[in-house]
Amino acid sequence: MSAIANFPLIEVSGPPQARGRAYGEAARQRIQASIDLYAGQMTKLDFALSDLPRLTTGLIAKIEAWAPHHIEEMRGIAEGAGVDFQQIVLVNARTEIVQMVRREFQAKSAAGEPDGCTGVVILPEATAEGDLIHAQTWDWLSECANTSVVLKVRQEDGPDILTFTEAGGLARNGFNSAGLAITANYLESDRDYRQVGIPLALIRRKVLEQSYLANAIRVVATTPKSTSNNMIISSVDGFAVDLECAPDEVFPLYPDNGIIVHTNHWQSQVALAKLKEMGLAFMPDSLYRDYRVRQYLRPRIGHIGWADVRDALSDKFGEPYAVCRAPNPAITGNLGATVALVMFRPADGLMEVTPLPALNTEVTQYRLDMDPDAMQRAALANPARDSKQVAAQ
Repeated sequence: MSAIANFPLIEVSGPPQARGRAYGEAARQRIQASIDLYAGQMTKLDFALSDLPRLTTGLIAKIEAWAPHHIEEMRGIAEGAGVDFQQIVLVNARTEIVQMVRREFQAKSAAGEPDGCTGVVILPEATAEGDLIHAQTWDWLSECANTSVVLKVRQEDGPDILTFTEAGGLARNGFNSAGLAITANYLESDRDYRQVGIPLALIRRKVLEQSYLANAIRVVATTPKSTSNNMIISSVDGFAVDLECAPDEVFPLYPDNGIIVHTNHWQSQVALAKLKEMGLAFMPDSLYRDYRVRQYLRPRIGHIGWADVRDALSDKFGEPYAVCRAPNPAITGNLGATVALVMFRPADGLMEVTPLPALNTEVTQYRLDMDPDAMQRAALANPARDSKQVAAQ
């Protein structure tokens, strides 16, 4: 088997349009590959790409009213990559736009399998070293192993950001120098696509632009969405909340014995009393993936290590529909895979990414300089950290 390439690191700084332009220039080939991937998904549904502006106009207006600097940054990416601005909007809103096309043409099968994903947070009191661990597998189209990047953004008016994302995207998951982290995974309900909301990827990016946990939660909880999604927010000083999001309502879930595990079915009993679960037709394996990860981690509570989380997210039970899956034609017929295993330890400014982890064990580490004030808050909130680290050595 040929070597699997690591995800390139793109570093940008300056005002939004300038850093977007630098991003576009640095990742031009991967950005074009991202565009081609989703353009191909839509042409399979007999959608003419020349008609793309008709679908993006309404989204662009909503984004500009909500976060005009995102529009500036996306325009910069388009300039730097030498592509149409609407194509960058497509990458950042591909979930919403592809579904709009699917529904317009009354497609009977999904244009691509849903973003599977298994998300995990381990609070400091449950870890071996007293540091919060936040991690995720990203299950999607296997081609994305060649169309994704790690993006480091040095902001002029907010915390710096380290995010794993599809090339041309503003964010997918990641953490910032204030110690806030976010991951997300697919959910579906009967409320989806009744309204035009803000694209999910941009909601996550705006979370990473926040300096305070309360403001990050507000972004997820109050921003209208087109479709359901699950988002897990954590803070380096020892808090995490899982927000199961319908387009117009959010249902919180809290850690159980210091652990959050979430896959692709609704877990909130309040949510299940108010809406209809629609995702299990595409992700029936969700019902055992979260169970398997929890069962692996529970006996280790209080001394869960970095390697333990990686091992839990490398589980092969139920393959090919496992937590960690090799490229395989999925229920929808597309070649799906665990594209990446992404892990964060914000206390150390550390992101670790493994591309196609079912086939590959080579990891790459990426670093972000953390805000000293955030690290001081983490130390004050977790006084047992030093003794745990000594005991772990």
